[in-house]
Amino acid sequence: MNLVKNLIKPLAQFKSILVVVLLSSYAANAQRVGLGVGAKPAAPVANMGIDPANPKEYTIAEVTVSGTQFLDPNSMISISGLKPGDKIRIPGPAVTSSLKKMMDFGTLDDVEILATKVEGEKVWLNIHIKERPRLYKVSFSGVRKGERETLNDKVKLIKGRVITPTVIKNTQLVIKKYYMDKGFYNIKVKVVQIPDSTRGQATLNFGITKGKKVKIQKINIEGNKAVSDRTLKRKMKGTKQKMLGRLFNPSKYIPKKYDEDKEKLIAYYRKSGYRDATIEFDSIKNNGETISINMKIDEGIKYYYRNISWSGNYLYTSRYLGDRLGVKKGDVYNPEELDKKINGIPGNDISSIYMDDGYLYFRAVPTEKAVEGDSIDVEVRMFEGKQATINRILLNGNTKTSDRVVLRELFTLPGQKFSKTEIINTQRQLSQMGYFDPEKIQINPIPNQADGTVDIEYTVEEKPSDQIELSGGWGGYIGFVGTLGLVFNNFSLKNIPNRETWKPLPSGDGQKLSVRFQANGKQYQTYSLGFSEPWLGGKKPINFGVSLQRTVYRMTDYSSLYGFGTGGSSRANFRGGYFNNGITVSLGRRLKEPDRNLVMTHSLSYNRYRLDSINIFGGSYNTGVSNNIAFNTTISRNTLSDLQFPRNGSNISLSATFTPPYSAWRKSEYTDASDKYRWVEYHKWMFDASYYATITGKLVLAARTHMGFLGSYGDKAGFSPFGRFIVGGSGLAGQGAFSLADQDIIGLRGYTDQSVGPQLNGRPAGGGGVVYNKYVMELRYPVSLNPQATIFILSFAEGGNNWGSYKEFNPFDLKRSAGVGARIFMPAFGLLGIDWGYGFDKLQGQTKRSGPQFHFTIGQQIR
Repeated sequence: MNLVKNLIKPLAQFKSILVVVLLSSYAANAQRVGLGVGAKPAAPVANMGIDPANPKEYTIAEVTVSGTQFLDPNSMISISGLKPGDKIRIPGPAVTSSLKKMMDFGTLDDVEILATKVEGEKVWLNIHIKERPRLYKVSFSGVRKGERETLNDKVKLIKGRVITPTVIKNTQLVIKKYYMDKGFYNIKVKVVQIPDSTRGQATLNFGITKGKKVKIQKINIEGNKAVSDRTLKRKMKGTKQKMLGRLFNPSKYIPKKYDEDKEKLIAYYRKSGYRDATIEFDSIKNNGETISINMKIDEGIKYYYRNISWSGNYLYTSRYLGDRLGVKKGDVYNPEELDKKINGIPGNDISSIYMDDGYLYFRAVPTEKAVEGDSIDVEVRMFEGKQATINRILLNGNTKTSDRVVLRELFTLPGQKFSKTEIINTQRQLSQMGYFDPEKIQINPIPNQADGTVDIEYTVEEKPSDQIELSGGWGGYIGFVGTLGLVFNNFSLKNIPNRETWKPLPSGDGQKLSVRFQANGKQYQTYSLGFSEPWLGGKKPINFGVSLQRTVYRMTDYSSLYGFGTGGSSRANFRGGYFNNGITVSLGRRLKEPDRNLVMTHSLSYNRYRLDSINIFGGSYNTGVSNNIAFNTTISRNTLSDLQFPRNGSNISLSATFTPPYSAWRKSEYTDASDKYRWVEYHKWMFDASYYATITGKLVLAARTHMGFLGSYGDKAGFSPFGRFIVGGSGLAGQGAFSLADQDIIGLRGYTDQSVGPQLNGRPAGGGGVVYNKYVMELRYPVSLNPQATIFILSFAEGGNNWGSYKEFNPFDLKRSAGVGARIFMPAFGLLGIDWGYGFDKLQGQTKRSGPQFHFTIGQQIR
């Protein structure tokens, strides 16, 4: 066929749209003639009766579609708006409108509307389309395999998606942003579309040229007079210029962080009273591998408070509110701090006065009333509203823990007045349960002003709380020790018959079941079993616990090398040892006064020790049977924000342990050590205090104090060898015979295990010290707060000591150390830690300072 070249030019708003009306003859060599705006009609057109210069109305007899691969023809006809029976004018706007609709659909690369037949006033139309290719796959070149996998996750292009210019452009922007956030400011991304005509698909290849990371050579700041360059640059946490020795804050340029840092600069000025401070302009000069940042600041003047007035307050006087606010005339104007004192500090802000008394609808808006010179008058406009009563408690997300276990921990109960402070306390209480992710706890008050009530919705997310300990290590004097421990922190005793709750044991009632076994074979074995119910009877927070333990240490004849036996043979024949069976029953209660964070716990324990030719206490007592009946009382107060990584709060405890004063009742003198220690007697006092505070951002200061005192009831019995303190090293218990006999193991990093205090033949003399103290300062920074693996790093400075008598006791005579460490908390294994500490002082019998030491901890915080 001969094709006439006078086709319509593309319309301005469409690319590659060709509007053609073709008249088809009945002959085999039918001529195809173009007709459209500006087209010059050919002779055959006139012969067919259609004159482009004189539009005529036709009735559509039929509409067909050709060229489809993936699209439905009927859908294309529907989108075009052309259907049989419609009257259209040719040439006319109907064809143009139809083309616009189809191109707006976004999946077509080209559209032609063809007139295939004309009979009188009827016309047969064919819509010929060319579809855009579909995505077959995405590939990346110029980057490593690991980066390609990351980019696939970032771009999220699905196979079969229509490839449009917008899709390509957006994908390029995603790739550029990803690399610019890593400091590759000169990133280039080229796109090559590789078609596969047989399938109507195409592969998109993104060729990436990262270049080198762009460093910030210089940051130039102008216009600042009140604040130094150094201070401003320090406030820009994510934008640092090149400097020798800079390790933790690299100087790469990241546009997103730079924008954030500019906002931080202005926020710092405004907190300092410079209300009108702005960045007049800033520019980035690209030098290839480095850039320079130029910035000009207009500080404005420094403002101060002049008068603060109150309006809308009826419950409290303006004087009372002003005193509570704590802002005085002449103070530096700081709207951010003012808002915190009004609405942001639970328990100490203005809103807490009202909201803790039920005034949920309370609002207070500080408004600048007048600005004169450098003075600002502020009016706090208040709406007190009405008191709201809690109607319902809604609980979501607790898929494992039963509702009653969560609800009994809440401080907000139906029928009570709404309290902002109690909501904050409830959030902390839910975090301390250990069953939920502290970062995911959400509280949503749902007010109903019509009846003056409020529903409170708590949303939690369960996290793994059970732990398994499966480890092996060197147990000091007993060689390799294997440990298997299981802790079920959300156990349910009553659900044992219900197989559906076994995950892997029945769970959901908040009870705790722990089983632990440690051994190195037949020589050393220890077993323990514990159970606790935090709400005995289910109505009050009374904690009931019971635990059983058994320890067996059988001596071998070659253990005399370490001072435990009589020695001689190299064979591992068992000759005597240490055997302990014990039971403890405890009862604790959460107190209401002076606050509900206070807990008092009482416990009664009985331990039976049998020593058979074993030198635990430095020769003073090595054979005999000892009985220990002890009563313990502990008062503790815990306000920590979280168990694994507390950012604020404190944990303080004071415990006292008493045995009966057998020596005071005895009239005769003791005949020997076995007679003297048949009934163990002592009183022991221990004090532990931890304090946590956020310094800036995620950086947390942790300060701890620990003290312990062992006392006697008189000179007749003297200090008991049981219950003493052993200090030094990691503080891990279970390290051979030195963790026996009711001893407390205290860590002191930078020194070897059990080395601090009175020594005899390289081990604690007399079974350990009778008094110790320890002080710790740590800076902690979280690497990951994911509940599956909470990781933080720390630096520490600490000091402590251990004394064998009160005459030698000097709380300022400390063995000092400092170092760094890391902690990893995984629900399955508990807390894992590693520390490197440097001991600055000499120990008893040493001629040089302790020096560097590595320490490992498993399943415990260092005390």
